Amino acid sequence: MGEARFCWNCAFHSVKFPHLSSMSSERVVICGGGGFIGGHLVASLLRDGFENIRSLDSKPFSEWYQRFPEVENLQMNLQEKDACFKALEGADIVYNLAADMGGMGFIEHNRALCMLSVLINTHLLMAAKEHGVKRFFYASSACVYAADKQTSPDVTALKESDAYPAMPEDGYGWEKLFSERMCRHFREDFGVQTRVARYHNVYGPHGTYDGGREKAPAAVCRKVIEAKRSGNHQIEIWGDGKQTRSFMYIDDCLKGTKTILASEILEPINLGSSELVSINQLVDIVESIAGITLKRTYKLDAPKGVNGRNSDNTLIRKYLGWEPSVRLRDGLEKTYAWIYDQMAKQSGI
Repeated sequence: MGEARFCWNCAFHSVKFPHLSSMSSERVVICGGGGFIGGHLVASLLRDGFENIRSLDSKPFSEWYQRFPEVENLQMNLQEKDACFKALEGADIVYNLAADMGGMGFIEHNRALCMLSVLINTHLLMAAKEHGVKRFFYASSACVYAADKQTSPDVTALKESDAYPAMPEDGYGWEKLFSERMCRHFREDFGVQTRVARYHNVYGPHGTYDGGREKAPAAVCRKVIEAKRSGNHQIEIWGDGKQTRSFMYIDDCLKGTKTILASEILEPINLGSSELVSINQLVDIVESIAGITLKRTYKLDAPKGVNGRNSDNTLIRKYLGWEPSVRLRDGLEKTYAWIYDQMAKQSGI
């Protein structure tokens, strides 16, 4: 890990950019702005006072999770080089959250699609170099970590150096690790000021909860709601339920993302909660929120990922004096309520 310095002028809720002038006049481009994290980031930057925001996504506008009329919203395929160069025209700050991804079921069955996201970051970095972008943030993933460090549910929390020797999640993890290196070399060779965070399982309202791309917290909330409303008090769990993870609420993700972008942390850094739970414990919490106990069946041949994964937050505490802190139950209560409302609307209740 190279030397990292944090600019203490940065504030969590209203990030100041010491290297940039007139914060509200800077053009910020959010790639993947129609997605779960991207939509929340746009909303957060608007609250911070940014007035010149461009939000991009390949999905039709009708499929964006959040869209704001005061923002320049564009539907563009950022796997294409020309689209990336057009997207970053006049850009000062770039957040690259764009990727073809989903939960473990999607990742394990769509490795080639996940790998193709390398085109997005490559072309965006080329465009950032050409257009003189001042800061470039890349959203990496804990899927970059070596598989042999994640063989037990009683996992030792993963520190940043555990990504090497490389043995990441096949497909998605390899693309993220390669793109991290691309960011490093564009910074070292061309002076593009890249910043990289490794996200650990982000969840919250305004995200995917069905259709195959949802992640565990949203999937469990949906299944519990379906069981409660149908009267069929059963739930299917992928794997044996003993696999462990940490889950980061969206508010912590936004705070960390903006602060890391504004910092002088040059190497990839963990951005995740250190509250480790098993999938069975995750179900326990959602059942408690719903006020129900379900019969559990286990689909042992379903994709379940590694046996254990948790975030070592030593470095983020050292550099930022902060780490994600929203309790899983608190975040799940908000997520459950939002998903419940969405499902109720769909059924006409």
